[in-house]
Amino acid sequence: MQKLLYQTNLGKMLVGDSVEIAKKYLNRYYSGKFQLIITSPPFPLNAKKKYGNLKGDEYKEWFTSLAPIFNELLTDHGSLVIEIGNAWEDGRPIQSLLHLECLMGLVNHPDADLRLIQEFISYNPSKLPSPAQWVTVNRLRAVDSYTHVWWLAKSDYPKADNSKVLRPYSKSMENLLKRQSYNSGNRPSEHDISKEGFLKDHGGSIAHNVFEFEPIDEKREVRLPHSVLSFSNTNSNDFFLRQCRERKLKLHPARMQPGLISFFTQFLTDENDLILDPFAGSNTTGYIAEKLKRRWLATEINEDYAKNSMIRFEDPELEVNFTKESIE
Repeated sequence: MQKLLYQTNLGKMLVGDSVEIAKKYLNRYYSGKFQLIITSPPFPLNAKKKYGNLKGDEYKEWFTSLAPIFNELLTDHGSLVIEIGNAWEDGRPIQSLLHLECLMGLVNHPDADLRLIQEFISYNPSKLPSPAQWVTVNRLRAVDSYTHVWWLAKSDYPKADNSKVLRPYSKSMENLLKRQSYNSGNRPSEHDISKEGFLKDHGGSIAHNVFEFEPIDEKREVRLPHSVLSFSNTNSNDFFLRQCRERKLKLHPARMQPGLISFFTQFLTDENDLILDPFAGSNTTGYIAEKLKRRWLATEINEDYAKNSMIRFEDPELEVNFTKESIE
């Protein structure tokens, strides 16, 4: 059973179990239609969270079962992007291999045809010190300050264009382009650098697969793609967060970084493409898709979080009309 909570001209928010919604509704009406599925599913944490999370083999079985569902919903050249944190063995100061087993389960599932295109790292030093028992209590381990971001697809060549997510040139590269000269020739690495290979201004440099939302070194300039930076700079005090604080609403504790969603949306889709977030939480994905003129569909099992997400579409900068509905 699914309930349509609200919709805009570009998207819909459905409330219900994402797996059941996919099997009974999405597979029927949206099979092969999604250009991008981007989500941050519940992490395999040892401590139970209100947004729901499983543990151990139970988590692995659930996670792996998503492979054929995602495979069915993606276009032939569509992409699946999943953010997931590290797992730790319960009661032991060692990392679990559960997240890696889950990845292997996705790409080796007999009823799906997914492969890992590239892995990204999302570094965020503002994360609370974890795992707390081994970091702040016994002080045996370093802070776990990053998440994995897996980019998978049904094809070796999913739709992608890195020229749409360029990062600013470094000062040295800007100077090189001005003087139109550099030290070409052979390098100790045996690379042969051509005389004109770096003289063309492409508008920026190709993005890296590490997202540094806060600088590791405060003295060093962080050159994130504009698509990441524009959303990340306002993330701590955006319209949604201000409104939630004013209305005394409880925020979803594991919101996906809007800059991350923006990057992959622009990297892997075009305007009017269809995007799905099956574990939408407070629906950051729908909001980003709306701003970037992509069609979207989001599902969330927790109705309170889904209702709170409507506030995002009250943002005056968005200029969107949405309707509240309730259908079974």
